Amino acid sequence: MAAKIADALNVTVDYLIGQSDHLIMDKNLVRRMEDIEALPSEEKDKVYYFIDMALAYNRTKKAFAH
Repeated sequence: MAAKIADALNVTVDYLIGQSDHLIMDKNLVRRMEDIEALPSEEKDKVYYFIDMALAYNRTKKAFAH
């Protein structure tokens, strides 16, 4: 029931029941996060490493753009 309501509102069930402060409306992002969570630990660590690297690069790029 909660999943159907969350889907209709385009939010996650966690957001709907107050377990998350973040509203994620991009279903592809949620699906990717679920896929990453299903990976073996070693593979998951690699994915997180590359995500962290990309985020750090963009923060640095933004900081030096001003």
